[in-house]
Amino acid sequence: MPDGDVASTPSEAESIARRVGGTVVVKAQVHAGGRGKAGGVKLAKNPAEAAEAAEKILGMSIKGLVVQKVLVVPAADIVTEAYMGLIMDRASQRPVFMVSPAGGIDIEEVAAKTPEKIRRLAVDPRYGILPHQALGLALFLYKDIAQARQAARIMEQLYGVFTANGCSLAEINPLVTTPDGKVLALDAKVSIDDNELDRRPDLALLRDETAEEPSEVQARRANLTFIKLSGNVGCVVNGAGLAMATMDLVKYYGGDPANFLDIGGSSNPDKVVNALRIITADPAVKAILFNIFGGITRTDDVANGIKTALAQFPVKVPIVVRLTGTNEAEAVKILQGIGMTALSDMDEAVQKVVALVKEAA
Repeated sequence: MPDGDVASTPSEAESIARRVGGTVVVKAQVHAGGRGKAGGVKLAKNPAEAAEAAEKILGMSIKGLVVQKVLVVPAADIVTEAYMGLIMDRASQRPVFMVSPAGGIDIEEVAAKTPEKIRRLAVDPRYGILPHQALGLALFLYKDIAQARQAARIMEQLYGVFTANGCSLAEINPLVTTPDGKVLALDAKVSIDDNELDRRPDLALLRDETAEEPSEVQARRANLTFIKLSGNVGCVVNGAGLAMATMDLVKYYGGDPANFLDIGGSSNPDKVVNALRIITADPAVKAILFNIFGGITRTDDVANGIKTALAQFPVKVPIVVRLTGTNEAEAVKILQGIGMTALSDMDEAVQKVVALVKEAA
């Protein structure tokens, strides 16, 4: 990997460029591809130009993300560009290496247009990637044995990064060769499985919450599983499977889900309060659907959560509640006490909330 460092200001970029020496590249650091096309990658021949480039890039928006940091690295004299990546493949239940001599562009584009330029290898997790396997993939990239050996070594190190950090993806694009025969990783990307972060607080500290939806950050802090979508029917459900089935049914009856939200198996009323607070903050939401199947989850606790939320802050959109299961009779009484009714049929509840959204439109 080339030397370099991250800067948050033009003066920091200038200082790094002076330390590195020579021509440098200033790269926007955001969680998005296509940075070069968006103007987020600039060449600078001296420290002053590096500062100017950083000033132009910092604060710019790339795919809706504001650039707050730039990477300053030495410019490389590139002879060839290749791709090297490792992804967790659910079908084979193994990490799979993918390499291609067509680097510098999206691997999806290569797969669609020239699939013969991709070589794959499913790695047996009992042994990891073996030296002869790594060299075999490297020789698909380079005919020069010295370069192939360098690439094989990089491949073994990449596998180490992947397994040690709970990655779902680790890729180098482009992997380049230089006129003097060196193989360098010029740009890289990793995706960490969220489930790994409890075991790796050091990685959790690196999380850039400014690149995420504020509602998703708020939900994570409240221990809710939440994903913002583009629709207008807010969904509060217990259980991931039921949540997905609920969204499917909303679409089936002509609606559009505004979110995936799973309050989990806990019966803590505070979860319901936090869920409603997050959903009602979305101006696109025109109606809210509660779909609760009480097994571990007590439906009366969910009803108490709704009651508490309505007492704490105004909810200006209609709420449709479908609940059945544990303590259902008690839950119905609680809702009746605040002027609400509860349905027991899932289809009926979804049809009702979709109709309310259409009336609001």
